[in-house]
Amino acid sequence: MDTIEHPSSVAKPFFRDTLQTVDEKGRRKWIYPKRPSGKLYRQRWVVALILLAFFVAAPFISVNGEPLMLFNVLQRKFIILGQVFWPQDFHLLVLSIIAFLVFIILFTVIFGRLFCGWACPQTIFMEFVFRQIEYLIEGDHHTQRKLDQQEWDFEKLWKKGLKHTLFILLSLGVIHLITAYIIGASKLGELMNASPVLNFGTFMAVMVFSALFYGVFAFFREQVCILVCPYGRLQGVLLDEKSIVVAYDYKRGEARGSFHPGEDRLFAAKGDCIDCNNCVMVCPTGIDIRNGTQLECINCTACIDACKKVMERVKSPRGLIRYDSEEGIVRGIRRIFSGRAMAYSAFLLVLLGVVTTLFVLRGDVETTILRMPGSLYQKYGADSFANIYKVQLVNKTNQDMPITLEILSPAMGKILWIGPQLQALQGQVTEADFMVVFPENALSSSNTKLIIGVFAGDKQVDTYKTNFIAPNRVGIGD
Repeated sequence: MDTIEHPSSVAKPFFRDTLQTVDEKGRRKWIYPKRPSGKLYRQRWVVALILLAFFVAAPFISVNGEPLMLFNVLQRKFIILGQVFWPQDFHLLVLSIIAFLVFIILFTVIFGRLFCGWACPQTIFMEFVFRQIEYLIEGDHHTQRKLDQQEWDFEKLWKKGLKHTLFILLSLGVIHLITAYIIGASKLGELMNASPVLNFGTFMAVMVFSALFYGVFAFFREQVCILVCPYGRLQGVLLDEKSIVVAYDYKRGEARGSFHPGEDRLFAAKGDCIDCNNCVMVCPTGIDIRNGTQLECINCTACIDACKKVMERVKSPRGLIRYDSEEGIVRGIRRIFSGRAMAYSAFLLVLLGVVTTLFVLRGDVETTILRMPGSLYQKYGADSFANIYKVQLVNKTNQDMPITLEILSPAMGKILWIGPQLQALQGQVTEADFMVVFPENALSSSNTKLIIGVFAGDKQVDTYKTNFIAPNRVGIGD
């Protein structure tokens, strides 16, 4: 078997025991990443713009009078892509979330932390919103570092002041958008037009979360990915030698050495890595990808673009840093689906099948009809018997429904309401009592199967089966 010892295991073992953003005294080291550029970076820009556009537009897009996305935990109402979920659909929501988590696990097993670098909200806002404002005002990494080190003169004052003012305004805007996802855009508009005193609790919540959002992206930054997010720590149990990650080809790159025009690097026992450190300078978490897969790596591909440019300049093959697996680097074997990945895939397909089936079978109305506890049959008139029932009805639509009940089988029965007519309000549970009456000659058993249809206008929205109890006597018998 072709094996080679990774250089990080002998050359720089300290990287596994310390964070690149913390110095020897435990103090924070500020990261000044160089502005990336390249094909993958442009592709990430496209993905980021699509996600940001959806984030901004979704609360204001209506489907059948309801927002496209709503997560109203206060009223326990959730809308995902126009599909309304009420508390009675909690099992569907839980199964959908589980399916999403399994998908993320499967995706990580196969492709590592690709989600972190391309679609995570922390990365999208940090690298494509806040970092871009910083580049625009303060310049690239060299000028940013120089600005932070200089005295507080007019240049530093106005640049820092403008940057943080924009950060604060942006944070307020984002939290207002998130609030629209919770209470709806129309309700948010009403609150914004009213005095903060009238909605002081909501106002303070928006201010507090805006301050937290500002603090995260202005100061805490990459520490969220390194210290807070549990996803990075899952790599230890999810990744294996077959997982596709952003990887440095140490077989080809070592031993590192500076580049001299016309030098025969093979004769000089040097690898393709010229030790330019461009891959380190563009890293938003401050790591050296040449040390191997690390917790801090979010697979943002900035180092791939940076290394590609250097390889083109020195006329070496591209791909010294690339998407690959440990198995691909060592043995040249590149296979996406391992046994574990296929097992996760099978489980995910089963789970998606269950969720899809439940969605298809999910009706607009969910009905429960039970005989009144402790009651038996009653004599009704000279030749009829009656049972009393309680109906509980859940309206899962966003409209009120006038509901009627009809006996579908057996024939000749009738329903008499005890109290007001049933009215199913949107997203609520409604209860009512009613009586079912059958003539004696319509009953052939002391325990008759009863089928009741639930109608909203002329449309049958549900069917329920229950029993009708009558006396066990000659002429009716079992």
